[in-house]
Order: sequence, then C-alpha cells, then structure tokens
Amino acid sequence: MDSGVSELFGGCCRPMGGGNGGALRGRAGSGSGSGGGSSRGRKKNGRHRGGKANNPPYLPPEAEDGNIEYKLKLVNPSQYRFEHLVTQMKWRLQEGRGEAVYQIGVEDNGLLVGLSEEEMRASLKTLRRMAEKVGADITVLREREVDYDSDIPRKITEVLVRKVPDNQQFLDLRVAVLGNVDSGKSTLLGVLTQGELDNGRGRARLNLFRHLHEIQSGRTSSISFEILGFNSKGEVVNYSDSRTAEEICESSSKMITFIDLAGHHKYLKTTIFGLTSYCPDFAMLVVSANTGIAGTTREHLGLAMALKVPFFIVISKVDLCSKATVERTVKQLERILKQPGCNKLPLLVTSDDDAVTAAQQFAQSPNITPIFTLSSVSGDNLDHLKVFLNILPPLTNSKEQEELMQQLTEFQVDEIYTVPEVGTVVGGTLSSGICREGDNLVVGPTDDGKFLQLKVCSMQRNRSACRVLRAGQAATLALGHFDRSLLRKDKLRTGEKAVVCFRFIKHPEYLKIGAKLLFREGVTKGIGHVTYIQAITIEENGLDRGLSSDLVTF
Repeated sequence: MDSGVSELFGGCCRPMGGGNGGALRGRAGSGSGSGGGSSRGRKKNGRHRGGKANNPPYLPPEAEDGNIEYKLKLVNPSQYRFEHLVTQMKWRLQEGRGEAVYQIGVEDNGLLVGLSEEEMRASLKTLRRMAEKVGADITVLREREVDYDSDIPRKITEVLVRKVPDNQQFLDLRVAVLGNVDSGKSTLLGVLTQGELDNGRGRARLNLFRHLHEIQSGRTSSISFEILGFNSKGEVVNYSDSRTAEEICESSSKMITFIDLAGHHKYLKTTIFGLTSYCPDFAMLVVSANTGIAGTTREHLGLAMALKVPFFIVISKVDLCSKATVERTVKQLERILKQPGCNKLPLLVTSDDDAVTAAQQFAQSPNITPIFTLSSVSGDNLDHLKVFLNILPPLTNSKEQEELMQQLTEFQVDEIYTVPEVGTVVGGTLSSGICREGDNLVVGPTDDGKFLQLKVCSMQRNRSACRVLRAGQAATLALGHFDRSLLRKDKLRTGEKAVVCFRFIKHPEYLKIGAKLLFREGVTKGIGHVTYIQAITIEENGLDRGLSSDLVTF
C-alpha cells in the first residue's frame, strides 16, 4: 500500500474502496470533475500536471455498485447537473439501505487530488442541498490534507449521508455480544444504552437483567435485547434523552440491536441458541483486560467463526490494569487471531479516525478484526466504539435485500409469549419475503407433522408498532388467541460429529436446504448445513405438510 494512503487513513489498514466491482446497466453515470463532472482526460497514467509526485496516493477505483461515491468537486452545478447528482445520491442511499459515504476531492480512478478551502466549502454546500432534496442529513466524518503539486493546502473530506427515518424503515443491525463470564458484557451494554458510566460495582448492568438470580449473581443466564440508536446526523440516541424504546425508534435513522448472551459455560446452550436463532449481522467479543483469554472466550470465538458471523473485539476494564497488562492482552489476542485456524488481521483502534476506517474495512473484508480497548467506568475510548457502530454498514446490499423480499414469506419463531388481552405472541426474524399486518400464514410443524393456519393480528419492531415487516428484520407477531401449546421454538439437538444422518425421534422439524444445524451433547458439538431432505409430503390444500420420515443429512 502506498505510504501516502496509509498516512492519510490512519495507517491502520488498507484504504477503503467503493465496494465490489462490476457494471450496473441503466444507472445514472458517476462523474467527478467541475460541478461534479468527469475529470478523466486531464491526467495521464495516474500522474498529475506538475509531475512533482511520482507516486500519488490512490484509493481503489470507484465501483458502480455499493454505497461509496467519489466526487472531485461539486461547485455551482447547473440545474440539470444538480438533478443528475440527486439521482446518483438516491442510488447510493438505496445501495447502503439509507446510508452513503461521499469522498470529496477524489477522482473516479481513486486519485486523491484534494480541494482548496473555498472549493471544499462550496462542494459541501452543494452536497447538503442534494441531501435535503432526498430527505437526508450529512455529517463530516474526517478531513485530511493531501499533497497535489499546489502552493495552497488541499484536502479531501469524507462525508456520511444518512436518510431521515420515515415509517419505521430505519437501518437495523443486530450485534450478538459474546465473552466469558465477568468480562463486562452487560455493564458495557448498560453504559452504551443508558448513557451513564458504571460506578465500578455493576450499577450500569442492573437494567439489563431479567431475573432475580441474575441481579444477585451479576451473571447473565438468559438472552436480552438492548437498543442503541443514531439519528440522521450520527448522534447517539439512547435512554439518556429518550424515556421509552418507542422514542428511540422514532428519533433514529440507524438502530443497533444488541443481543446480550450468557458467558458462563453452564448456559452455553442458551448462547448457541442466540447465535443461531437471532441471525446476528455481527458479533462483539468482550474480553476483560485483567484476565485475558479465559473461560469460554475461545469457545465463543470458535462459534462465531464456525457460523461465519463477522466479529470485532472489545477489551474492557482497562481502568483496572496497567498499560503493560493491556498490551499483553492485546498481543495475546493478536497471536490467536493470526493462527492458521483464524487467519485474521487484527486492527487496533486508537482514535476516531481509526474507528471510521475500521468500520468500512470490517464490512468489506472478512479477515479484518477491529480491536477496541476501553473502560465502562472512566469512559476511556468509549467514543471510538460509538463512532465504529455509527459508521458500520450493513452486510447485504439493496439487490440482495430485494431478492430476499421477493421470496415466499418465512418467519422463524424464537420466542413464545402469552400477553394478557393480546393472546399468543411470537418473536423471531423474518427470513424471507414480506409480512403485513392482517396476513394469513401457516405455522408448524405440530407434533403430528401438520401446518395450521393463523392470522397476524399486529406486529412490533423494537417495541414499536409497525405494519410491514421485510426480510432480515426481527419483530414480534401477535397471533390472537392461537393455542400456544401448538407452537415450539425452532431448536434442534442430538447427533454426532461426522457426515451423519439424523432422525428426529420426538416430533418433526421444519427444515430447508441450506439451513444451519448446530448440535451439542455433553462435550460433543457439531455445526453443519442441511444438504438433503428425504420424503417430503405435501397435501393438495398446501396446509397439511411435513416430513414423512423425518430424515435429513448434512
């Protein structure tokens, strides 16, 4: 990597690109130049006019897909050009599911040219007008000076464009929280979501516990969900300025849903269930700085890798340790991540600039593993993690999301409740399709292998009412007075490590090709995918269907 690029972006990892390559037909073209027009033809073989710099710094060439757009400058565009730029912004926002990143002062081929102070101010003014046109806000992420054969300082600016939320269609990312018992997982989540630092004795985690024995022991034994919002300007929205979850949802353009999982080995089955059932986009592995890699840390790390869940690492409790102890824990993690079984590239985040780069590279490369060191008591480096979560993009683009929504509706049941005056309520994730309030669905299989018809009476996302649920979104569905005993969580168990054949001896299970199977019996564990299903029977009415032999292999 060119040293200029390394210095420009914090020197912590490869420079960010515009996503995967490829052509997209029918899209409004992407130019950069004066007024946003193309600057191609004004340079030759990557050299600029004065020939002063033989190796000018580059980013990867701009890609047609993805949510990253390069613009050399946006100074006084014509009305026609302005409308064209707005169309481009709509496309980039659609690709990023409501978020886009603009690199101002960068040519389409990735050459970092930079702009003067006056040109940059005019370009940001135009960008703000474009954002207002599409109902979005802009936030300057970072600015850097660049040497481009000029007597006056020139710089490039990286800008986040985020849509203002409408009709609850905010960007929602799920983050599973892993780590050994007493590593500080629940305390960290309490600080992030409540907006107040811990007192050193676990006060911040009390609001997260669901059971009395959790409060008494200070250890999580069940799965809980906590939310952290970011508004269109990138500002944190949590319970410090919002009284209810509904207010957080209403004020947020981006929502991070934390899935707090148990760290004690006694509750490993609960942790596995949370990782497999709630379909997290990312995992956050919390490691205590004073104890290092201990207890279930390695096992949780192995689970995240086996399930192909991208993970980042937070080293907590740095206020209790010397600098040498923290460095020793970091080196211990780096050694493990670099081992042949992991093949990860650790990336220590020490500044907000590093956090921005880490978020973008983390989503683009599966080998990047950001590492944060922070304290929930003193608040040291806590802002770096917030910046990272604010910038972290979704793993799926608009095309993949659209393909999922066009498939048949399928909702995976993970939790079952009985709510007074509401009836039976199920919680889970919509795997594919679209679900609307009032839709008629079928649920099953029951113990005798049948699927039964029901009606979705109402829905909630993050404890707020919604009318439309799209693929990939988690929600709770109210089913009215549907018999709860006919429902079960989607959980599988038994088996052995190898290429094996399973027969469900208790009752049939709903499976499909490609579904993940994770089993554990004593010290034996296994992870695989369904590759074959034998003897499926489907009745003419489409409702009475199941596995006649209950036989699957993977």
